[in-house]
Amino acid sequence: MKKIRIALAGNPNVGKSTIFNALTGSRQHVGNWPGVTVEKKSGYARIGDHEIEIVDLPGTYSLTAYSVDEVVARDYIIDEKPDVVVHVVDATNFERNLYLTTQLMELGVPLVMALNMSDMAGKTGTIINRSSFKKFFEIPVVRTVGSKGEGLNELLRTAVFEAETSPHHEHAIGYGDAIERSISGIGTVISSDPALAARYPPRWLAIRLLEGDGNAKEKLRGSPAELKVLALLEQCDPDQIEAAMADRRYEVIAALLPQVCTTCVKEMNSSDIIDQVITNRYLGIPIFLALMWGAFQLTFAVATPFMTAIDELFAYSATALAESGAEPSWLMSLLGNGIIGGVGSVIIFLPNIFILLFLLSLLEDSGYLARAAFVMDRLMYAIGLPGKSFIPMLIGFGCNVPAIMATRTIEDKNDRLITILINPFMSCGARLPVFVLLAGAFFPANAGNVVFVLYVIGIIVAIASAWLFRKTILPGKPAPFLMEMPPYRLPTFLTSVRHMWDRGYMYIRKAGGIILAGALIVWFLATFPYGVEYGSADSYAGMLGHLLQPLFAPLGFDWKIAVALLFGFIAKEIVVGSLGALYGTGEDEGTLSAALLADPSFGPVTAFALMVFVLLYMPCVAALAVIRKETGSWKWALFSVGYGITVAYILALVIVHAAPFFAGGI
Repeated sequence: MKKIRIALAGNPNVGKSTIFNALTGSRQHVGNWPGVTVEKKSGYARIGDHEIEIVDLPGTYSLTAYSVDEVVARDYIIDEKPDVVVHVVDATNFERNLYLTTQLMELGVPLVMALNMSDMAGKTGTIINRSSFKKFFEIPVVRTVGSKGEGLNELLRTAVFEAETSPHHEHAIGYGDAIERSISGIGTVISSDPALAARYPPRWLAIRLLEGDGNAKEKLRGSPAELKVLALLEQCDPDQIEAAMADRRYEVIAALLPQVCTTCVKEMNSSDIIDQVITNRYLGIPIFLALMWGAFQLTFAVATPFMTAIDELFAYSATALAESGAEPSWLMSLLGNGIIGGVGSVIIFLPNIFILLFLLSLLEDSGYLARAAFVMDRLMYAIGLPGKSFIPMLIGFGCNVPAIMATRTIEDKNDRLITILINPFMSCGARLPVFVLLAGAFFPANAGNVVFVLYVIGIIVAIASAWLFRKTILPGKPAPFLMEMPPYRLPTFLTSVRHMWDRGYMYIRKAGGIILAGALIVWFLATFPYGVEYGSADSYAGMLGHLLQPLFAPLGFDWKIAVALLFGFIAKEIVVGSLGALYGTGEDEGTLSAALLADPSFGPVTAFALMVFVLLYMPCVAALAVIRKETGSWKWALFSVGYGITVAYILALVIVHAAPFFAGGI
């Protein structure tokens, strides 16, 4: 069996992940690239007697090393030297994609172009002459429709052929006499170090150095050629050269396009017509809010019967253990109240979380979420953030951990840091169990509306915090937001389900690890000292709660809530399990709701204040660890905790003391 390694490269939103998933199926692995929190996907496929390892590189518009994504994609191709690079191109935006093509050509690796979404391009009148393109750039082009699996076998066969027969060569773009002399001079010096020249194509490295690429300068470290190259670079203006090179690439693209794209129709298409409404400066934000509101309403409506079934299953299991009379009793309590009760109180909310993630996947796959970022760009810029920051904020609705990782695409350091610090205010799926429980118990007729309001509060607090940070601790102006909208597409069910699963699986892993550990700690504290009533004031949990209660008394929170919030630091879902343990109801959501309603100290105002506090008060352990890793400092991680608790306390205090006025009280 012959082995070949293929790297998939391309812009965001070109269908690269769809092709990767279609080629690898279940034979794929997801992790992080060494040293960075950029997601790494690899998988395997077979064709003939070849086993093919496929690596899905981060989506990027260029390879200029302005972001972590660009560095990862570029360095993988240069350092790991895959047998062939497949450049996935959106055929409906052919011209835009060609800029990355010109940069991939300079890397000196066998290259194949996958002309994806060719069916949609054909519907708009775009006809690309693949033979002519190969003639000019010596790159074979394969027509693909990733969502339907069309052309993928041909793509693999072409990639294998290129890997086995194509010589290692560089396709060069001429940059003019002056720049070419500089490239030649630096390239000659680089070639004088055989080890350096063997690792990096001299022309490519010379171009990167002339463009002022700091990452490329790192590759010179320790080389005998380093001092000579740096001396030559001092004679050049990197900003001027970079601009001139970019202009030249666009000139080549402009000259090539009419010769390979015989019918590039620029008339208004259906996407343009829809965008006139969706991205309208007056209608865009109301439409976005309406879609989010509809998603929450649909989530509650569809999830309820599934939640009921899961609730009954876990309740039956816990009751069976409790009434079995088996010994020792503490073990039955551990299994029933600790494991089944703790984890079950979280698993019950899986339908809500997965349905919401599925709906968000549909919006993303359709091309709408890119429009949402565009719509919000004006507002984001007003508060001191680029439109790019809104994408991680949207991802935060699923989980703050990958959302914080997604900030790596933001080039400016302060823009990225502000986005990281405000992301925990975006209501992740882990908070949803708390909202579902309390909103369902105290606001049954308007539960969806209440949860929607909480999500809006999170967005408002995030925006206000960004404005405050920009005016104080992290001053500066946000980078401009440049983005070409992907065409609207009809989402495929399987792709949306896969995206839902990829994001929801993290929640399940937490339920199997972090949440289980937290549930066991809560059980221990609620059970001991031995002989006390489970979850009573005499237990360790009760003692701890009474110690913390004075801090929360101004908010109307009793000792049970204080304990639940403390353990919510491990994972927000544990708040529900902790309340179930302390109220003695276990995993049964209906019984816990009844217990909360019967508690004279727990009313609608307290419930809403508690939901706002849970929304804002601090990142979970996993998110805190990612903040520390992404910022490289515990200072910012601890700042996010202190700032979040302060904001949560102030808002909860305002709600508790202002509510009587709105309710017609004092």
